[in-house]
Amino acid sequence: MNDASPPLFYVVSGLSGSGKSVALRTFEDLDFYCVDNLPAGMLADFVANLTRADEPPRRLAVGIDVRNRHTDLSKVPSWLSGVGALGLDPRLVFFETGDEVLLRRFADTRRRHPLSRVGLSLADAIALERTLLRPLRSLADTVIDTSDLNVHQLRRRILTELDLAQDQSVSLLFESFAYRRGVPADADFVFDARMLPNPHWDPRLRPLSGRDADVRTWFEAQTDVGEFLAQVAQFLDNWLPRLRSDTRSYVTVAFGCSGGRHRSVYLAESMARHAREQGWRDVATWHRELD
Repeated sequence: MNDASPPLFYVVSGLSGSGKSVALRTFEDLDFYCVDNLPAGMLADFVANLTRADEPPRRLAVGIDVRNRHTDLSKVPSWLSGVGALGLDPRLVFFETGDEVLLRRFADTRRRHPLSRVGLSLADAIALERTLLRPLRSLADTVIDTSDLNVHQLRRRILTELDLAQDQSVSLLFESFAYRRGVPADADFVFDARMLPNPHWDPRLRPLSGRDADVRTWFEAQTDVGEFLAQVAQFLDNWLPRLRSDTRSYVTVAFGCSGGRHRSVYLAESMARHAREQGWRDVATWHRELD
């Protein structure tokens, strides 16, 4: 390895719905090499393979949670020791949330809890998950309660708690949503994309999302979509920099369409990419109906 110092290595764990996916995306935005739901028994092999590469990554983050086999979780301490034997200092970050908040989050997103497949009610699945993850929580170097945090606040908490903040600039979140489920309550700017051409009516594109290459190519061929993006970009380029002098530390720009799957997702991803090109450092996307 060219750098004598060992890579940073974080293990991300916690309750389903507590913000682990936001945490991994935050690490990814900070140029971490990220893998979610890695079988815990592969930790040492995974790290060994990466660190032997010609250009090994200097930052690693791995998600391990209840989706692993339950018997594996009790062996995590020995597997972390195996990583330590390779010269790294693994840091375990555990995310948790109150039961009432988790119940509300699952109801809002309509996602299934990973333990619901065994026939448990949502409340019982959450209780069982707490029990199964207790060994990991007891090992955690950092425990973050996300009960009262929105996406922006969680990202900021990760950056400050783990001393990863690169600067104190405004954090930008580009969010997509479906109007039929309501406008995000924390949105600062909202743009309605329902008048734009919709790939939903193309049977080939319907199962895909605005993150897929075929859908992006379809949108790039639509004159109206290009005009919409150009006008939104001009507006945001004019006004977002002025927020740097404001007291706020984060701004949400939301795009809505009928289903929250194609148009709004494509626009959010496109504007996030544009913001990075304009020099904004802390930029993230959140697709409410997909994530």
